[in-house]
Amino acid sequence: MSVAALFACSRCFSRHPFEELSPGQQLCKECRGAFPVVKCTYCRSEFQQTSKGNTSTICKKCEQNVKAYGKPSACEYCNIIAAFIGNKCQRCTNSEIKYGPPVNCEQCKQKCAFDRQDDDKKVDGKLLCWLCTLSFKRALAKTKQSESDRRAHMKMTQIRASKHKEQKLRSHNKRPHRVDVTKLPALETDNGPANKVTRTNAGPGLIRTDMDPNSSDHVVAMTQLKEQIASLQKQLNQKDQQLLSKDKMITELKAKHFTTENELRNKMKTTQKDHETKCDMLNSRIQSLLKEVASLSKSNKKDRLAAAREAANSGSGTDSPSIS
Repeated sequence: MSVAALFACSRCFSRHPFEELSPGQQLCKECRGAFPVVKCTYCRSEFQQTSKGNTSTICKKCEQNVKAYGKPSACEYCNIIAAFIGNKCQRCTNSEIKYGPPVNCEQCKQKCAFDRQDDDKKVDGKLLCWLCTLSFKRALAKTKQSESDRRAHMKMTQIRASKHKEQKLRSHNKRPHRVDVTKLPALETDNGPANKVTRTNAGPGLIRTDMDPNSSDHVVAMTQLKEQIASLQKQLNQKDQQLLSKDKMITELKAKHFTTENELRNKMKTTQKDHETKCDMLNSRIQSLLKEVASLSKSNKKDRLAAAREAANSGSGTDSPSIS
């Protein structure tokens, strides 16, 4: 029989199966719990702090790059401040070499996602960038954790309710029962059996020995619970109907808003187009009128010069002496 291989933790050197060690730093569960997991200030990747005294939020790789190349600048693709060499971070540079130029992320709408040409690599059927992928996985893990906590809480509540109900039934069964003398059979006499005493309801301080099981406390409680469940189910159905009606109303309002917006946009485009056409017509008319004014002023000037010349010629002819 082959024994499964054990691997040593990189901090306490205790041996564990490979699945129990953390990826990357190879830490066991105890070491992972003793030191917090933080995000790097530059590359935004998660790493575990190595000691409680060291509260630095920069991973070892970025520390080495800062010492070698200085403080980084923002990457031109993902905008993460991790571009130590050039204008791109190492992650985007490697992805661009491997998968080609980036495309738009379907979550943040930035051009920082890389299409791997594999549907299995997509997150929930969407092509996301590295940061959006981490956020989605973190939210999914948090949802699963809260769901598991809720189920555990519901299970514990059911267990407590069942225990409480069982204790109540036991205490009810252990209560002493008094004998109702009115229900004892009458003794036979010489003349024959005596008449039976008429049964009467027990007083407030007496308990009947032949109690009807249908009137016990747990049956009453179950009946009340069933009635509450029915009323809550009825309220739930009413709320569902209200939600459906409100969703329908919201859809109708959205459709109306969309139609109105389209109509207003088309009307605005038509008005703008008419305005531009009128402005062009008025500008052309102004140009033609200016040309007419210029031509009229020029013709008037010529007429004035001609009239002045004629007046000068006529004046010079009258003043000259006649030849005899």
